[in-house]
Amino acid sequence: MPTPPLVRPATAEDADACAAVYAPYVRDTAISFEVEPPGPVEMAERIAAAQERHVWLVAVGPGGAVLGYAYGGPWKSRAAYGRTCEVSVYLAPEARGRGVGRALYEALFTELAARGMVVAVAGMTEPNEASAALHRALGFTEVGTFRGVGWKLGAWRDVTWFRRALVEAPPDGPRD
Repeated sequence: MPTPPLVRPATAEDADACAAVYAPYVRDTAISFEVEPPGPVEMAERIAAAQERHVWLVAVGPGGAVLGYAYGGPWKSRAAYGRTCEVSVYLAPEARGRGVGRALYEALFTELAARGMVVAVAGMTEPNEASAALHRALGFTEVGTFRGVGWKLGAWRDVTWFRRALVEAPPDGPRD
């Protein structure tokens, strides 16, 4: 059994590695709807923004290489959605199928719950069975598909949404 990766909060020093992990998803797939990969400066800004209220984690392998990252961020801007967050995970090719995504997400969910998040949602471009399987394995349920909502790589793409409770929702709403 391989040694589990070290999962830790991301810092600005991880921006270059996170940008390198993410770039192929942007350039070569419809998994991300971005069309230009963000560089290290933009990625450092994203990490800092996520750390303000949510979380951004990296998985580090032997030798310190970043194997992937996961983060939570706001889902919608309305106050009623304040305890719901959108989550994503991205892995380097060599990290896929090795439990790295699970390790990142499990740590992410713990941290998000500690910060008062109640629900996590995740959207994924179809088809993406590996991501759907990971989300299902971690307790997400499919809630619906928006048909043809994104144009990428010469075609209209569907996005399927998943939902997972991070904690039992308080019956009288959030407590601040």
